[in-house]
Amino acid sequence: MEKNVGGIDRTVRIMGGLIILSLFFVLSEDYRWWALVGAIPLLTGLIGWCPAYLPFGIRTCKMRRR
Repeated sequence: MEKNVGGIDRTVRIMGGLIILSLFFVLSEDYRWWALVGAIPLLTGLIGWCPAYLPFGIRTCKMRRR
């Protein structure tokens, strides 16, 4: 799994994911489970790889020279 998520993108994903996940404790019981969607950007930010970027060939991280 080659990283395709760069530094700023990772930071935004991690912060956004944490904010969305924190809504779990604020939202009413009917909508609370939607806050778990925040786990997706949090995990992709932590591991530095986004499967949605693959079909489009998007890379927000710097390429390594070989």
